[in-house]
Amino acid sequence: MTTAQGIALQTKGLTKDFRGFRAVHGVDLTVAAGGVHALVGPNGAGKTTLFNLLSGFLVPTAGTISVNGEDVTGLQPEQIAHKGVARSFQITSLFENLDPREHVELALQSRTTTGRKFWRSDRLMRQFRPRADELLEEVGLTHLATKPAGELAYGQKRALEMALVLALDPKIMLLDEPTAGMGIEDVTRTIDLVRKIAVGRTVVFVDHNMHVVGSLADRVTVLQQGRVLAEGSYEEVRTDPRVITAYLGESAHA
Repeated sequence: MTTAQGIALQTKGLTKDFRGFRAVHGVDLTVAAGGVHALVGPNGAGKTTLFNLLSGFLVPTAGTISVNGEDVTGLQPEQIAHKGVARSFQITSLFENLDPREHVELALQSRTTTGRKFWRSDRLMRQFRPRADELLEEVGLTHLATKPAGELAYGQKRALEMALVLALDPKIMLLDEPTAGMGIEDVTRTIDLVRKIAVGRTVVFVDHNMHVVGSLADRVTVLQQGRVLAEGSYEEVRTDPRVITAYLGESAHA
């Protein structure tokens, strides 16, 4: 993948303490604009905490976060979203009785000045339908546009969540475990989908599946106990003795 000039996301000395426990310790992270950057490491490495800091769900104990050169340290999630950062979550959270089109229409509506008035008029929501249908086509859910979300397969629900993230028109996408719990076929489809939506955007993702990391990432940061252990291309990281010993084991040679 071609990496554009500039830095989309950067942290310096980022630290988060929880009652004496340091979950993230002095992390310096630089994500190139237009790149796909993976964060890897075992449970307890600090990946989710780091994601929560980047997206504003946690406030750092120390250090700074910048988006496209602008300091966003300590901003609320909605404020960071307005800076062009959107995040998906590891656990799906959908309205089971709403169909994919309705989900995406609501996500599109949330970016407008209509606020909470959407229930007052079906016509008000219909203005978002063309764009909603475009996004559903982008993630491969056109044929399921009117099927209740509760009836979708797991991989289809994750694709719908991708559409909801895209509805925010983000410049930076934070994807938390996008292939967690998926079978091989769904993993392959998700890899293809992330490649597609990454065009023209910056993507940072967490994943334990090293096949996914190797297939998508331009650059990989490995965390250990809240610190950066290693960073580089996938090939550089997978052959780093520290990484092989601490995390990947035999999977590093897969």
